[in-house]
Amino acid sequence: MPAAVLFDMDGTLIDSEHLWLQGEQKVMQEMGGMWGPEDQAHCLGGPIERAVDYMIAKANSDASQLEILDRLLVVMGELYQNSPLQWCPGARELLIEALDHQIPTALVTASWRRIIEVVHAAINHDLGREAFTVTIGGDEVESTKPHPEPYVTAAHRLGLATHDCLALEDSPPGAASAHAAGCRVVAIPHITAITGQPHLALVDTLVGHNLQSLWALTV
Repeated sequence: MPAAVLFDMDGTLIDSEHLWLQGEQKVMQEMGGMWGPEDQAHCLGGPIERAVDYMIAKANSDASQLEILDRLLVVMGELYQNSPLQWCPGARELLIEALDHQIPTALVTASWRRIIEVVHAAINHDLGREAFTVTIGGDEVESTKPHPEPYVTAAHRLGLATHDCLALEDSPPGAASAHAAGCRVVAIPHITAITGQPHLALVDTLVGHNLQSLWALTV
């Protein structure tokens, strides 16, 4: 069994990419531009600053990164707050298994703290208990995904070596981040394929897996 389980958030733990698509489309419309699924796929996995820069360039806008970033975070906070929590298939069961076995858990995401707080509260309410030992946001590290720092930081705060941790990811930047940190990684591709990372264990879904079976895939 892993010493800890490190969960990515959007597209891995919760099914929220449709909310990001809505939010990005809303902000782009306000900027006078268009946004489609292909744009979302291009920016999948963060960092959010890269997505904002892409949006500004696509809309040919003279707005600042900070201005659009703040607006996107406001829109996304409202969408998360007003939408029911939707788990990715099998993710809730794995999180409960880890908690029942008293295995430390971490939420490691490129989303910022103000978004994490909304999602974290919804997850805690759904489970009726504290879900994560540690949470790491994209605005709480110097370098976010695909840099290894988020996962290195999570393992450090848990007091564990990264190679003893199981990381679950859905995007190429996230999977690259976890692998570079030294974690054992299982990827569940969502929206876009993960290629060029032969070291990963890939599964189509978390349904039917438990922590032991996922850990075994990474050996």
